[in-house]
Amino acid sequence: MKLYLVHCGFYDMELCEGIYESHINLMVVAESFDGARQKVRQNPKFKKKRMHVDGLQEIVLVDGFNLNLTPNFVRTGETELISNRHRDL
Repeated sequence: MKLYLVHCGFYDMELCEGIYESHINLMVVAESFDGARQKVRQNPKFKKKRMHVDGLQEIVLVDGFNLNLTPNFVRTGETELISNRHRDL
């Protein structure tokens, strides 16, 4: 399995009456680009905002570190992201 960043676009009617395209990046684990595209389309947020896929990236190496994905059978189907909100003006 491989890690993919899927760049999704959508038009949100709550923001400026939907005239501007907004974007979000969603992470999925799949065997291929096609599998990642199919999997992200099942995401509830993707469906709710009627998103489309603008692009996909397979993430293999970050700052010289290989990514090794191992299954967590207790948390199958879950995604956990840890965020640090920082705004430097």
